[in-house]
Amino acid sequence: MEDLFKTWLVETPVAHRGFHNDACPENSISAFKNAIAHGYAIELDVQMLSDGTVVVFHDESLSRMTGNDGYLKFLTKEDLPILKLKGTKECIPTLEETLKLIDGQTPIIIEIKNMAKVGGLEQKVIDALAKYKGEVAVASFNPMVLAYFKQHAPHILRGQLAGYLKHMKMKFFTRWGMKRMVLAKKVAGADFIMYEAKTLPNRFVKKFKKLPLLAWTVKSQEEYLRVVKYCDNIIFEGFEPKI
Repeated sequence: MEDLFKTWLVETPVAHRGFHNDACPENSISAFKNAIAHGYAIELDVQMLSDGTVVVFHDESLSRMTGNDGYLKFLTKEDLPILKLKGTKECIPTLEETLKLIDGQTPIIIEIKNMAKVGGLEQKVIDALAKYKGEVAVASFNPMVLAYFKQHAPHILRGQLAGYLKHMKMKFFTRWGMKRMVLAKKVAGADFIMYEAKTLPNRFVKKFKKLPLLAWTVKSQEEYLRVVKYCDNIIFEGFEPKI
């Protein structure tokens, strides 16, 4: 097996939802171009619309990023040009458009936003990556998502997202399991760990010391200097890290 401690997973800082700012909204084509220009890897989020189109977008609701009421899952591809991101000319990009733009210029971590039944979104991502030439990995909080990739596309690197997740609404036992990553090895077959930066160091990540550890989301140089002692790489936003 490839030594992941000697790959882009630990060598290239990862821009959270692209290298975004006021002019380049998160998860936008301009944010991805900005990351490429600065030599950063890219983390992005994918979800599926009602017509099966896979798009790059983080929230379930449209309000924060577009100012519109409603939910992403009810949209179709035809709706995308109408919705502008944070008052810019940028629209919600499809995964297909995003992969065509990046085109292997920098590594990508694709977060699969799916806490429900797995299979549909995951297979569409696998199909989209079938002809992609470039460094890529997938990640998810849901270990069953990673288990699907383990079974159907084992060549794609898998990252288990985890943390204390106090900001997220979920059932007690779901939170308990995510914090401890109880299914990360045997079920998800994780190749690397992505853990909440503000909770590092902790006893839960120590048992995965043989896997690369990426800290998310680091939001300042001060936080980077604190957390870098405990992780192999960072996923950052809001500043340009001085490594």
